[in-house]
Amino acid sequence: QVQLVEYGGGLVQAGGSLRLSCAASGRTLSRYAMGWFRQAPGKEREFVAAISRNSGSTYYADFVKGRFTISRDNAKNTVYLQMNNLKPEDTAVYYCAAKNTGTRTYDAPLRQYEYDYWGQGTQVTVSS
Repeated sequence: QVQLVEYGGGLVQAGGSLRLSCAASGRTLSRYAMGWFRQAPGKEREFVAAISRNSGSTYYADFVKGRFTISRDNAKNTVYLQMNNLKPEDTAVYYCAAKNTGTRTYDAPLRQYEYDYWGQGTQVTVSS
């Protein structure tokens, strides 16, 4: 079992930045590919970014490319999502998720159903 806790959300003006963190406990994070997803009010949860176990692969949704950066520190059991140039449409609850990819160290799933563990989410609100 892996327990995930997100933090770092909040209220920010358009153009501002936030860094989300996802802290893991229960198992070493180095076993898991990690993803960030988000869900805006009235919308389905969607993929934002993913990173492989060894940080060798990263993927981003088109709408965050060039603005968001996913990274991880396995020694700290933490994954980050640096969000720059935030827009009002980035307002959502952001979730981190973990997937044990076994020996596939470069895998980083993009689909929600591929993930095994989820955090409770953290709210990000971007004002115009």
